[in-house]
Order: sequence, then structure tokens, then C-alpha cells
Amino acid sequence: MSNIASNLKFLRKKHNLTQQQFADLMGIKRASVGAYEEDRAEPKYELLKKIAEHYGLSMDELANDVIDEKWKPVAKSNSSNLRVLSVTVDKEDKENIELVPVKASAGYLNGYGDPEYVKELPRFSLPMFNQGTYRAFEIKGDSMLPLPSGSIVIGEYVDDWHDIKAGQTYVVISKDDGVVYKRIAFKYKDDKGLKLVSDNKVYEPYWVQPEDILEVWKAKAYISTEFPEPSAEPTIESLTTMMAQMQKTINSVVETKK
Repeated sequence: MSNIASNLKFLRKKHNLTQQQFADLMGIKRASVGAYEEDRAEPKYELLKKIAEHYGLSMDELANDVIDEKWKPVAKSNSSNLRVLSVTVDKEDKENIELVPVKASAGYLNGYGDPEYVKELPRFSLPMFNQGTYRAFEIKGDSMLPLPSGSIVIGEYVDDWHDIKAGQTYVVISKDDGVVYKRIAFKYKDDKGLKLVSDNKVYEPYWVQPEDILEVWKAKAYISTEFPEPSAEPTIESLTTMMAQMQKTINSVVETKK
């Protein structure tokens, strides 16, 4: 059961605010504040997020903890903070696999934690993925060839980013880059975040800072309407590209050791 009503009332009074003052801060009606505090209604996702940020709390703390004079926040690293994850379930109360198409990727950055947004996404189920939380993302571009643009990557939700394994592929949701499918270079670092690498070496690796990461999903399978082609014999052009990339890597190692 949610503790939003009692927590809102305690926090408002602790900061010596009247219901009208709090309403003005949040840009809502005073009557709405009364309804929230008396548990006659609950704030919508965006308002709840705004209130949590105003008081420096996570949404999980605001909704589920009993916040009173004895309450103290639990210290957690950025990678293991509880995050709001909205899911949908079927008639048997089993979690669906929601699909985020390319055209919905931009909206996903704002709606990934909103139950109303998530329930509007296409959804399906697969018998081999009946334990855990999964989501499917349509990828675009050629950065992860031979996986073609338009492929759908099914990922398993990663709650603790310290569990991320180097060398494996993940769908990373970040504030700046949105939805990307990449290979991880190193284990998650609390001070630096994640280094993302493309399988297509034309693209340079780059870091995503911890504060920019929203979600991480471990790639478990993919769906594509294109079948892989046989490996082509190396050409002069491909060998030249490979040699240039090797030289770039060697130069990078030499510079690091200086």
C-alpha cells in the first residue's frame, strides 16, 4: 500500500508550508493537495516525479517508505538506486514484453516510468522468456553490424549496473543518446559510467556518464526479417580499414602508457 498521502503531509508540514503554498510551488490547485493528503486521490506520474525531486527523494522512497522524524535515507551507489519501472501483465498476471519501436524512442525517454505510456506500447510474450522482466527495442543504423537496422533486440532489465559484464551487448537508455544498442567495454564505474563500443569499427567508442543513464537492458535475443549473409572474402578496402583501426588502437595504447 502506498504511503504517498502521509508522506506528502509530513513533508509539507516539516517545511512549514500551507496547502496553498505547496500548491503554488507545484503549480496545482489547493484542493488537489487536500485530496492527495487525505488519500482520496494520487498524484499522476509527472507530478509525483516533480514532488520527489523537490524534496531530494527517489520516487520509490516517496511512495513506499514511511517518512517521519525517525526516517533516514538509505545510502546507495548511483548504480543500485531503486528506479521506477513500469510493466504490463497479461490475463494470467505474467509480465508482457513491451516493444519500443524506433518511432517511439524519443517518447520513451519521457514515458519509460509512466504506466500510462508503457501500457500503450505494443506487447507480446515468448515462452522462453517467462521469468524476469524483458523489453524489446527496435534498433536503427549500422553501428552494430552484422545485426541489420530494423532488428528488434529483446533485453532483460538490469537492476544493479555493477552486474553489467564487459564484452557483452546491452540496450542503454540515456538522456543524451536515447535508445542505443552497444557492446560494453568495461564494468560499470561509479565515477565514469559506461564505455559503449560499436561492433562496426567505423564508429568511435564513447562514455555515458552515470547521471545520464536511465535504464540498462541485457541483450538476450533478437528478431530480424533479414537472414545473415555468408562471410565475404576480405577485400583490399576492408583490409585497409582493419589496418587503420589497428594502428589507431596501438596509438591509443601508447598514449595511455605515456
